[in-house]
Amino acid sequence: SVAQLAPLDQFHVRGIFATRELATAAGLDVSSCVLDVGCGIGGPARYLATTFGCRVTGVDLSPGFIDAATYLTARCRLSDRVMFQAGDAQHLPFQNGGFDAVFLQHVAMNIEDRAALYAEVHRILTPGGRFAIYDVVLRDGEVVYPVPWARDASTSFLLTEGDTRTALEYAGFESVLWRDDSDIVVDWFTKSMGGPPPGEPGVNLGVVLGPDFQAMTANLARNIRKRRLGVLSAVLTRGT
Repeated sequence: SVAQLAPLDQFHVRGIFATRELATAAGLDVSSCVLDVGCGIGGPARYLATTFGCRVTGVDLSPGFIDAATYLTARCRLSDRVMFQAGDAQHLPFQNGGFDAVFLQHVAMNIEDRAALYAEVHRILTPGGRFAIYDVVLRDGEVVYPVPWARDASTSFLLTEGDTRTALEYAGFESVLWRDDSDIVVDWFTKSMGGPPPGEPGVNLGVVLGPDFQAMTANLARNIRKRRLGVLSAVLTRGT
């Protein structure tokens, strides 16, 4: 079920809690047609479909993730509302104005050409459509690697919060929600690092992402605590 998979299929800090908050802020409902960019193995897409009743398409650069997402979605009997397609976020394989909401959670840090990413999201959104972002941003000091999205700085393309806002505004987006969630994430890390609460299964993303995941997560937590990195939640609208 979607609930059983939640500890394994949400590739971002605070997991399903962050997905729910962002979806609520974006105003999703049964009429929404949503694109999840960098969908991984489909956890957020399945959650959005079951919780809000919307139709969701997931796109990811990894064919392996797409295959896993499709299989798990079929097992959850959600294939009528959720589909997946391999594709590049900088060249999205969808028509203009095909979606009224786009989700981007812990993805932009891997994309060097941020202008191309945001331009593509703008292109495939309907006028007035919502762009929901939950991403890591650069603050002060040298980032300690490896982290969950990169083993070293050569594949990490972090922007500051200010540069992120500038890039989004240049692409034609207007901010509805802009919130620094760093303190919330630090508190979540503090509570979760001790292991799962009593009665909850002791599974985590390490099962999917490999044995280095624990060290990567610890570095991410340390970077946020030391204010080298921050976590941004934002909802923006596409202009005409």
